[in-house]
Amino acid sequence: MKNIIKLAIMALLLSMPAFAFKQNDIESGMKSKIDKVLVVLKKKESNTQKGQQIISVMDPVFDYNLMSKLSLGSNTWSSLSPNQQKEFMKLFVAKLKQSYIDKLDLYHNQIVVYKGVKPYQNGRLQLQTELSGKGETYKINYNFYNNNGNWLIYDVVLDGVSIVQTYRQQFAGILKEKNFDQLLVQLKTKK
Repeated sequence: MKNIIKLAIMALLLSMPAFAFKQNDIESGMKSKIDKVLVVLKKKESNTQKGQQIISVMDPVFDYNLMSKLSLGSNTWSSLSPNQQKEFMKLFVAKLKQSYIDKLDLYHNQIVVYKGVKPYQNGRLQLQTELSGKGETYKINYNFYNNNGNWLIYDVVLDGVSIVQTYRQQFAGILKEKNFDQLLVQLKTKK
């Protein structure tokens, strides 16, 4: 019995994010990470190579488990088996990351302006930033929630459009016409 408990504790620890911010470190920590991302974006490498480097910098501050649950909706999520949840999360995260890599060509030496961390819905926080360059400015807000004193990103809002809400609407539309297994097949085949 003790071995089972030890294994369960190890599995829990391994599934936890490797890094999260303390509340007072959100802006400075994100600035450090975004500065690293901007350095990578200026490299003369393929988007795939740059994307992998950027993902390794940013991955630890994202709670992909919560993002997956929110994008599917809590009712649908809770109706799934743990294996289905795991499979969905794997496919969803791969889709998110590939979508990001596909958009790297949109970066053209813009600068990031930090507008500060502001209170957000239900005790959450939002780091507000702007990406500026060539006469255009885009608002990019990172939504954080408190996970036992550690602050993790659960959504990114681009010019007022939530990534999680966008996927939730997309998945809800698919699930009106198809079952969950068909959604998984669609996620596997759509690149």
